[in-house]
Parts: sequence; C-alpha cells; structure tokens
Amino acid sequence: MKRLIKLLFLASILTAIGFSIDYLINWVNDKNFDVEITIKEKENIEFGFNLDNFKVQRDTIRFGDSFGEIMLRNKLSYSQIYNIVQSIKDSFDVRWLTAGKPYTILSSKDSLANPQYFIYQPNRLNYVVIDFSNLDSISAYNKKKPFKIVKKTTSGIIDSSLSETMDENGLPWELINQLSDIYAWTIDFTRIQKGDRFKIIYNERYIEDTLLVGIKSIDAAFFSHNGEELFAYNFVTDSMKKTPEFFDQNGNSLQRTFLKSPVRFSNISSRYNLKRRIAYYGNKVRPHKGTDFAAPTGTPIMATADGRVEKSSYTRANGYYVKIKHNNTYSTQYLHMQKKGRVKKGQYVKQGDIIGRIGMTGNTSGPHVCYRFWKNNRQVDPFKQKLPPGKPVPSELKANFEIYKLPLEESLNQITFNYCLLYTSDAADE
Repeated sequence: MKRLIKLLFLASILTAIGFSIDYLINWVNDKNFDVEITIKEKENIEFGFNLDNFKVQRDTIRFGDSFGEIMLRNKLSYSQIYNIVQSIKDSFDVRWLTAGKPYTILSSKDSLANPQYFIYQPNRLNYVVIDFSNLDSISAYNKKKPFKIVKKTTSGIIDSSLSETMDENGLPWELINQLSDIYAWTIDFTRIQKGDRFKIIYNERYIEDTLLVGIKSIDAAFFSHNGEELFAYNFVTDSMKKTPEFFDQNGNSLQRTFLKSPVRFSNISSRYNLKRRIAYYGNKVRPHKGTDFAAPTGTPIMATADGRVEKSSYTRANGYYVKIKHNNTYSTQYLHMQKKGRVKKGQYVKQGDIIGRIGMTGNTSGPHVCYRFWKNNRQVDPFKQKLPPGKPVPSELKANFEIYKLPLEESLNQITFNYCLLYTSDAADE
C-alpha cells in the first residue's frame, strides 16, 4: 500500500513539471520576443594599433628624404621636429632611414589630423615606432611583427657549385649563406665536386601565415664532400648567451681557429706554389706565397680569424691591403682590395668581419684577393696547416646532446637526395 502511494505521488510531480514546462513554452511564444544578435567586427590591428582610430598615411622613403622633411610635409614645426630627434637620439638615429623602405604615419582622426606616430620598417619583420602623441613624453622603440615558424627540409646533389645548385632549386640565398657559414671551417667550397650532396633541416619565418620573411635557423645539416660525411647539429652550450654552435655527430665542434676562405663562393685562381714559373718573366721561378681567390669586384672580404689589424695600407705591388696579427704564431694578409680597407691599424676584428672588398689594385690581371698566411713569421700554405679545433660539447652536456641529436639524425636519414620539401610543420608563434 505504501509503495502504491509513493508511485502516485511521484506521478503527480512529473505531471506538474510537464505542465509547467508547456506553460512556459507557450508563454514565450505568445510574447513573440525579438532576439538581437550583435556580431563584433574584427579590429584592424597593425603595429600594435587599431588603425580604425587613426588617419593612416603610408609611403616609402624617397631618395634624399629625411625625417625632418617628411614631418615638415605633415604639419610639424621645426622646433617640434628638433625636440623629437633629440628625445629619441639614444634609442633611434633618424639618419638610419633608408631610401626604398616603407613608413606609416598615424594621425588623429579629427579635423586637425595631427601626426602622432611615425612607424619605420627597415625590413618585413622589424619596425620602429616613434611615439610623439604627447610632445612632453616622446619615445622610440623597436618591435617585431608576430610570426609563425615553419620547419622544412630540403636536399640536393651538386652539379656545378653549391650556390648555383641551391639557387637553381629555388632555395633562398639566406639559407645558402647560413649553410656555407656552418661548414666554413671544414669544407673548402672552392673545391666542391660534382656529385657532392647535402641535406638541411631548417626553419622559416612567416607573417600572417603566407608572407615569408626569412630563415630563422638551421637545426641540422649533412654534407657529403669528397667521400667524407659531415654532420652538423645546432646545439646551445651556454644557456645564458644562447649562442648556437654546430657540432658533428660525435659532439666535436665544426668551428676552427681560421676560416677556409676569406671570400664566400669564390674560385681559387692560383694556389700557394714556391716553384711557380711564369712565361711573362722568361719562365723563371717566381714563387707565389699566397692563395688567390677570384670573385667579382666589390665582393666582401672577411677576416679569417680574430685578431688586431697590424697594417691597413697601400703599396705599388700589393695595392690596398690589410694585415692582421692573430696571436704570436699566426698572421694573415689580404691584397688587391678595391680601395683602402674598412678597418684601421690597431683595430680589433672578429672572425667573419668584413675588412674590405675585392678589387684590382696593385699588380693583378683580374679581380681577386691574394690571401697570405704566416706561421711563426714564415709564409706557408694555409690549406696544409693543422689548425686547432674549437671546443667540443662539454662533458656535462654530452647526454643532453645525444638526446637532442637523435630525432634530428632520424629526420636527416629519411630525406632523399633531390630537391623536395618532405614535410612542413608549424611551431609555436613567436
């Protein structure tokens, strides 16, 4: 009996709920409510500003333009311009504006249209904002556009030269230069042979998913040269400086004390030869104690190692030249520069610094740099010297290096030897 009463009570509750729901639905329908849906429009954001809030003027730096002239055309006075330039001189020098580069001026949207921001783009990724919206608090700061990193792989077989092969396959020059920098100490690129092979795992930067703005880094590479297999892995050993270094599969540094060549992608037109005979001089022995790297006039010449400039001068035979003392053992000299070297006597230079450009000054029949190498005050052939290597992966980081290397090694092994993008993968936005 009690069970029956409970069932009847439960049924009555359910009936009441059903009635209440039906009543509510009918009430809403009778009222005929209008539902308003608001769709928020996407804000026009660029350079960290909502451009809808400004009058926007876009233009390009013209030849002969200056910051002052541009601002004068946009209603700023001489005193205002002077105040802006002086206020930001420690953070941005307006003399750095380069013809052909774009700029944007954001002005107030009212009838006065007063300029408030000047935005300069030295390249696609970076920009400089000069903020003079408040003339009592003027500032300038550097920013990067948001970009996405896309990981890619490629490979190739050399038919002529590394640069020509990569260029023919549509690879950017930035990637070519980075690869040559990695192997600058271990491969003589003037002796690249047909059939040499390479593989690369690298990262590209894209703005708005489609606009390529350059190569961020190379993660790993493989180069087969003259039967020797050379691996390169980008591994950071200093967590504070975060400076990338490249090591082979055993953790040995690819860096050496000296670069193989003072010029990228050049040809050796004449080697070190103490028994050289020249027909012009009656076939007499005229020793050549340098190595000639032929390249077009104006090609940059790099210091092959750190050191202090000993001479930056001119002689009738050498033309314009630079001599660098690296330590008590080694010195190098660079002859026949286009004009006086970019460095001065006593100046300290780093490996890879541009010290001059290829020319034809002095006794020369074509554009080249004669590279001379001293060891213990005696000129020697740089390609026959056993130079000390860079530091290997520290022992305390060797296990981390092996873990880091393993997936890259597997990816390199999966790349076939032809030009192809085997995969692309998106990394986190930066």
